[in-house]
Amino acid sequence: MRVFGEHDGRPVELITIEDGDMRAEVLTYGATLRSLSVPDRDGAPVDVVLGYDRLEDYVSRSGRLGATIGRFANRISNASFTLGGKEYRLAANRGIHHIHGGNVGFDRRVWDVAEYSNDSVTLRLDSPDGDEGYPGNLRVYVTYTLTDGALRIEYLTRSDADTVCNLTNHTYFNLAGKGDVGDHEVALSMHRYTEADENGIPTGRILDADGFYDLTEPAVLSERLSVKEYDLNYLTDSEGRCASVYCARSGITMETYTDMPAVQFYTGGGLKEGTPGKGGNIYGRNSGLCLETQFCPDSPNRPEFPSCILRKGECYRHWTEYRFSA
Repeated sequence: MRVFGEHDGRPVELITIEDGDMRAEVLTYGATLRSLSVPDRDGAPVDVVLGYDRLEDYVSRSGRLGATIGRFANRISNASFTLGGKEYRLAANRGIHHIHGGNVGFDRRVWDVAEYSNDSVTLRLDSPDGDEGYPGNLRVYVTYTLTDGALRIEYLTRSDADTVCNLTNHTYFNLAGKGDVGDHEVALSMHRYTEADENGIPTGRILDADGFYDLTEPAVLSERLSVKEYDLNYLTDSEGRCASVYCARSGITMETYTDMPAVQFYTGGGLKEGTPGKGGNIYGRNSGLCLETQFCPDSPNRPEFPSCILRKGECYRHWTEYRFSA
């Protein structure tokens, strides 16, 4: 563990965890996954996540690279929802809508280290009642663990009042460690998605994935990205594997497993061209892809979607694993 910088008068720690050939770095700023090294087909380490060399870049640049997102990942329409007969007004930080927890979401906070071992770290954050408009005092734990060729992320929260909660990790993966992800082959074992308008707000309709949206058979991304970008919420059919990504350059395969009801598949179309990244890399459109396991966007306003309501005293507990092989 070492100091990576300072934010709001608090030191930001960088914690390194290891297991076998895998190594990860986690920042207390945003509970952020800064790096993840896994062996390629020749056994050489490849850092498969995007990140920055300086804390200042995490603070000033968009994209939320590697960060933990909360209280609510993705969008809430009109920056409001009703719970228990009361309307809650949230920060409108995407036009008239709310996204990724507001102006100062969990990705912009310095977390505390709760537990730390050679292969695992748990970070804690207390979010007070009224934080960005959300009800209830919420205590959040996020645990990163390396085990048997996998990165496991576990989320645990409790609130002293009824609230909504939807946590995810916003890591951008590139299984070659550099370049873009056009040559990555993606397969999603998910057959349905939530239709959305031009602002990414769900219409309420759940549609069968077909044509461009159907990725149940492996597809090379460059062939699909010539049509348009992916930034789409898919519904998982059951707990377990929901996605597989393969990169021929490195020989690395990443499989995603989760117990969450949805996954936002995003191909990084919003990354700004020419952005200096970690280790001398330059990032731009499609430099990485995201598989953000979560509840559906706007689910506080959509009773037809899986419920994201966290009742007073109950436990929100979810997990995601990214499993690697070469």
